[in-house]
Amino acid sequence: MSVLLVADIDQGALAPASARVLSAIAGLGPVDVLVLGNDTDAAAAEAANLVGVARVLVAKGLVAADADADVIVALSSGYHFVVQSAGSVGRDRMPRVAARLDVMPVTDIVQILAPNRFVRPIYAGNALQTVRDDQPIHVLTIRASAFRAAATGNAAPIQRLDLAMQSSVRLIATHRTPSDTPDLATAQVVVGGGVALGSAENFQLVEKLAKKLGAAIGATRAAVDAGFAPNDWQVGQTGKIIAPDLYIAIGISGALQHLAGIQGAKKIIAINTDPEAPLVKLADVALIGDLFDIVPKLTAELDRLGVKR
Repeated sequence: MSVLLVADIDQGALAPASARVLSAIAGLGPVDVLVLGNDTDAAAAEAANLVGVARVLVAKGLVAADADADVIVALSSGYHFVVQSAGSVGRDRMPRVAARLDVMPVTDIVQILAPNRFVRPIYAGNALQTVRDDQPIHVLTIRASAFRAAATGNAAPIQRLDLAMQSSVRLIATHRTPSDTPDLATAQVVVGGGVALGSAENFQLVEKLAKKLGAAIGATRAAVDAGFAPNDWQVGQTGKIIAPDLYIAIGISGALQHLAGIQGAKKIIAINTDPEAPLVKLADVALIGDLFDIVPKLTAELDRLGVKR
């Protein structure tokens, strides 16, 4: 069996999610990585360096979802599996591919039991469903945060594709939130803030602690809706799904949609005034008290201990 992995590209570089997805699908067969877009030479080189990649295919000049899907469908006849991460791009692109191939996609996979048996969360992550897929080609999205990244040290060949695909879509603009913090979906440490912080200015307490720990920054939907944090920091069922080694939750009570996004966290520290809050009960360590007192003291103590990013 052979696998086509569609790479996630972020500003010309290979996104961390791709290495994690590669690790997840390594047992399915030889893996070719497809790199789509402009200025992707760096991404292609990074993909070729991942252990488990047989070759890297590069298709340039594509910036629209419909053209991307055309390329993937054109290449799919040579593969048993077409796979991408279950990020925002994969959630948009892979259903298009599945529709054109007339198959049902299997989405948000957290475990691969066999080449045709997959585990995925349902009911906002409160249950796991095992799916059997006996279709001739499998279109999959993988929850990258559920897997460790593949190792590096490979030297896979890079092949340029000469494809002329027409698109009815024009990219008008790309809007990004500038940040020097790790990628939220794949970070090992995440510091999250809730609406209890009260304002965007107060949310800087979360940012300072995260920078001190070299952590990614997360936020609840309520905090994002209130304008305290940008949308791409949102963690939860309608935001990003995370599985860090450590999640520090500041002023977060634990709404169901937020808990659905952090169920993969290995350790949780909750800072809250309410000892009965759902997230406090779920946490491995709970600090009960005023976050405006605890968080500055915690940051100061890290400074005293010489903890640096």
